[in-house]
Amino acid sequence: MRNHKFDCIHGHFYQPPRENPWLNTVEVQDSAYPFHDWNDRISAECYSRNSASRILDEQGKIVDIVNNYSRISFNFGPTLMLWMKQRDPDTYQAILEADAESQKRFSGHGSAIAQSFNHIIMPLANARDKETQVIWGIKDFEHRFQRRPEGMWLSETAVNTDTLEVLAKHDIKYTILSPYQAKNVRKIGDKNWVDATGAKVDPRRPYLCKLPSGRKISLFFYDGPVSQGIAFEGLLNDGKVFADRLCGQLDLEHGNDTPQIMHIATDGETYGHHHRLGEMGLSYCLHHIENYEEADLTIYGEYLEKFPPEYEAQIIENTAWSSTPHLERWSDDGGGNTGGHPDWHQRWRKPLRAAFDWLREEMITLFEKEMRPLVRDPWTVRNEYIDVILDRSRENTAAFLKRHALHSLSSEEEIKFLKLMEIQHHAMLMYTSCAWFFDEVTGIETIQDIMYAARAIQLAYDISGINYEEEFVKLLEKCPSNVPEYGNAAAAYTKFVKPSVVDMHRVGAHYAISSLFFDYPEKTRVYSFDVDSENYEFYEAGKYSLAIGKAKLTSEVTWEEKLISYAILHLGDHHLFGGVRDFNHDTSYGEMKDEVRESFQKSRVHEVIVLMDKHFGSHNYSFWHLFKEDQQLILDKVMSSTMKNIEVNFSSIYDNNYSLLQAMTELGLTPPKPLKFCSDFTINARLEELLKEDDINFKALDVVAESFKRLDVKVNQVGLDFLAEKKVN
Repeated sequence: MRNHKFDCIHGHFYQPPRENPWLNTVEVQDSAYPFHDWNDRISAECYSRNSASRILDEQGKIVDIVNNYSRISFNFGPTLMLWMKQRDPDTYQAILEADAESQKRFSGHGSAIAQSFNHIIMPLANARDKETQVIWGIKDFEHRFQRRPEGMWLSETAVNTDTLEVLAKHDIKYTILSPYQAKNVRKIGDKNWVDATGAKVDPRRPYLCKLPSGRKISLFFYDGPVSQGIAFEGLLNDGKVFADRLCGQLDLEHGNDTPQIMHIATDGETYGHHHRLGEMGLSYCLHHIENYEEADLTIYGEYLEKFPPEYEAQIIENTAWSSTPHLERWSDDGGGNTGGHPDWHQRWRKPLRAAFDWLREEMITLFEKEMRPLVRDPWTVRNEYIDVILDRSRENTAAFLKRHALHSLSSEEEIKFLKLMEIQHHAMLMYTSCAWFFDEVTGIETIQDIMYAARAIQLAYDISGINYEEEFVKLLEKCPSNVPEYGNAAAAYTKFVKPSVVDMHRVGAHYAISSLFFDYPEKTRVYSFDVDSENYEFYEAGKYSLAIGKAKLTSEVTWEEKLISYAILHLGDHHLFGGVRDFNHDTSYGEMKDEVRESFQKSRVHEVIVLMDKHFGSHNYSFWHLFKEDQQLILDKVMSSTMKNIEVNFSSIYDNNYSLLQAMTELGLTPPKPLKFCSDFTINARLEELLKEDDINFKALDVVAESFKRLDVKVNQVGLDFLAEKKVN
């Protein structure tokens, strides 16, 4: 231990939940190209890199590879961890291992701390939601890290006394706040408070906060200027400069026996996503402190155990690290914006929250009415529903139902029970803070939260038969948009949210349509639905094909079941036409099957379409009803021969005109655009094919590389970088 002086770096790692509320999966996001989605991209640029970050010497050679998470304090959003466990399990496991390793380094205390579950602004939540958010955050943490959390990160560090009371009630020892959230401080035992507003608090010590209930919680106010310096002063460009800046804030000359902790807190994505190679700057900073500086690395739990607070603090109520008092950024206009559109207003923020508040209260009334005949205490059951969210296996969910139900439930009661729990789940997800953080009500983050509301509305209708959507849309009309083509959030609801709503027929249509392109087994999974095919018949006639069948669909989430029949006609390319309906146990299925099959086999395509109208009525579906993921896969399939022909033709033009292209380039002449496009396309395509091979043909690679140089080819930088990095890794 070096003179009782310590450094601590906290990273808040979080992404907004991006899952389709009906499918429980993140669909492909084109803006994240060449990655599948933004979680995938940010994990590659930041989360995975921090689990195996390089330390270089002065010659740029790798001298060590380290897991940064084992040396810093960090929290990961629970909803992000839900995604990571499924889609990036190696990084997920590395994070868990880092916490275990950190306990050996930091006197039995782990680097990881918990977070309120889905990043709601806690002071703006009602009392029950505060409680559930903390309970779910703790249980999620225990499920993953196999220990109790000592600290908890509050979304946006948004805090008030009621929020601290809930943390302390559930044995959370500390939280981390901005220095601008401190109101008064004093040495424990002193009578007079000292004004700490305007960030006048000394961040180098912990503070005890005594709560009205008699409970206590410790507060760490991070160093604001240095935290900001990481983002805006280039501290990550040089790990040594970063380390020197941290240690420079400690009093190393006087009072060496007085414990001090210099600590900062930033978005974890700073280290690699916001700042390319930022994880290496962090690694070298940690390495330099461990080996050269006059301070030790620590984490909050270890420091609290060794040096309990000698001072106490009061907070400024209803503040956050990125908002003025009263949390206007998440509740009203004038609370700040991203700066991308300085002329845009945020008058939509207040009515949007009002719309969600109305829906939440309606859902509370429904929840209590419908759950009370099934369980003793509906809200206790909601607090424990996180056990199901973390493990949706049939066995675990059945055990949960049995544990909480007042009596043996019928199948209908089980489905109602689970739908009511999901209503509450989505009623909290719709308050995810990102909806209000940005400038525009029709932005993807806000639309995502409105989708959670739409899912709650759909489930509530299933149970009650009440159309909550009508009033909700009226409330959205009061949320003005900055984009003239929308006018308000209700128009965006109609354009983006309404078409995204999924019911069992839509799932059946997706299965039936995609069965024409994929060879499904009799039992398969379509996103969060199990499909049991009870009858499937496939026919081809030239470029046309037909699928007829019946299948049972079962929701993994609500256990809802539906037996459907379907007929899908493929007319080539993406031209699809079909119908899906509830299966009838009378002769109608056999009649439909016989009539449609006979007409198709006689090549009477128009008659097939007429018969589908007859048997399915308005329950018609097409390519556009496929979920986005498979739309792209099927388009790739139907376009594969076309793209191959294009590639062959472009390649022929390039090969036949190579010498001409080379001569024009050497003479400084600009080739005709069509010829230049063909050459750029062909050379990029050839390099792409080489990078996709299991074993790279280096001779062919040299030829392609030479062509890039000789012909001044425009490189597909993003796509080829992605492939090259995968190959090198």
